[in-house]
Amino acid sequence: MPTNDSYGQGIGLWALNDAPDIPGAIAALAAGTIPRGVLRFASASTRGATLTGDRAPVGGMLTWLQDVKRLDLYDGGQWVAISTGASLWTTISLASGFAHNGNNNGTLQYRLLNISGEDSIQFRGAVARASWPTTPEGNYVLNSTALPAAVRPQTLRTVTVPCSDASSDRIALKLDVQTNGFLNVFGTGAKVKPPWISLNGTIVSL
Repeated sequence: MPTNDSYGQGIGLWALNDAPDIPGAIAALAAGTIPRGVLRFASASTRGATLTGDRAPVGGMLTWLQDVKRLDLYDGGQWVAISTGASLWTTISLASGFAHNGNNNGTLQYRLLNISGEDSIQFRGAVARASWPTTPEGNYVLNSTALPAAVRPQTLRTVTVPCSDASSDRIALKLDVQTNGFLNVFGTGAKVKPPWISLNGTIVSL
């Protein structure tokens, strides 16, 4: 019968005194090594549909999810994200009235992060506004197109973001990162018309 590998990983290797069976030897080697490598799946749902029954995940198994570019580890009870791929910065399309590079902070962009196994969205850059209505609304949506579903939070995330003190009685506004993918700033008004609003360094959990 097959013997175990010398690294103590429980991988079956065909022995010289076993009956010749090339397909069996290959199958034993594949069954022992494939689950210990990094398995590639199109998505978490595809992984869940594949790793069932005698192929159910075991502690220490690693998978790569291609849709979110993420490396996951099965800890014996659940899948835990341990890394995110090289997530590129993506420029946010701005709503009418707003422009990029407020206060020379650069283009408003986002990227997906993974911090201690938790997916998050990080922003950089700032928006500019050359003019405001005489009496501005109390809140404004910054983006003209919703963020993709993969970077929308599961619940509303509310944070504070800085703004210019020029033409403004405030130096910070409230930002809601909404579950529908829109960025809504609150606090503008007759005496709060800042020429720029910065999201630089803002991170919220997904």
